[in-house]
Amino acid sequence: MSFIQPVQLSKHGILLEPLTHEHLYGLSTACKDGELWKIRVTSTPKVDEVKQYIDTACNQKLLGQRFAFAVIEQATGHVIGTTSYHDILSDVKRIEIGYTWYAQRMQRTHVNTTCKLLLLEHAFEVLNCNIVALRTDIFNFKSQRAIERLGAKKDGIIRGNALRKDNTIRDTVMYSISASEWPNIKLHLTDLLSQHGLNE
Repeated sequence: MSFIQPVQLSKHGILLEPLTHEHLYGLSTACKDGELWKIRVTSTPKVDEVKQYIDTACNQKLLGQRFAFAVIEQATGHVIGTTSYHDILSDVKRIEIGYTWYAQRMQRTHVNTTCKLLLLEHAFEVLNCNIVALRTDIFNFKSQRAIERLGAKKDGIIRGNALRKDNTIRDTVMYSISASEWPNIKLHLTDLLSQHGLNE
């Protein structure tokens, strides 16, 4: 059994709740906003594949491999994206944050920083993780900049370790944050959010 259990997390008008098939319509709508599936270096599914995407996430949860969240805008109740804990290593208390994508209208807002703060805070302060890692495609420069902006350290590049959705072989850039680094990174993320007028 995974050391990660069902949980809801909220802050700054954003709610993370366990992803289920009840989120199918909302997640499909978010996916359409910007036709996100056309970006080949992301995990965003095509609109007609969102149900399968949720099926996979739910099956991986049963295996203790992944815990997916729906990202919800509390003011409207709209699903605006999804994110996950994955590659869960209970013995060494290491998890990754990924499978993250948002409706285009929510990009370049506080949403991603808020979600990362919620997930990192829960990982380090509740689950007592030693390491939280993040990964992205070597050609996803936007994602790399976003991860680096969080304060994560670049661990290196894994060559040829995965297939993209267009079946090309990708190299993966790996980042991580350690428990000892978390207090300073938490202050950094809180400061970034204060620039959006969002305070604790």
